[in-house]
Amino acid sequence: MSSDETPYWLLISVLFSSQPLTPSLAMTLHQTAYALHERGEGVKEVAGDMLSGKVHNLRKNVALGGIAGPAFEAEIETERGSGVVRFILTRQGLEMMRQQPATPPRPKYLN
Repeated sequence: MSSDETPYWLLISVLFSSQPLTPSLAMTLHQTAYALHERGEGVKEVAGDMLSGKVHNLRKNVALGGIAGPAFEAEIETERGSGVVRFILTRQGLEMMRQQPATPPRPKYLN
């Protein structure tokens, strides 16, 4: 199952958002945070069709009930204005991402 097919709520758990999150915004934040987590980096720019901002790796694990994982904060600008999103990458989502191949399989025959 690719991250495009996986519902975003399995990948991230939003702790706070001053803006409504669309599925595409949630997936963009997830992909950026996952890259930060895997590389051990602190901050990464995020941009899209109607999105710009920064995602910060808070470099700590948090737990909320039965959901736990690394914490992130995003400062974003969208068509609805500026906002802040605090979220965690779920352990389930991290495991799913690590099980995916690093690069998509190439077709054997190109006709």
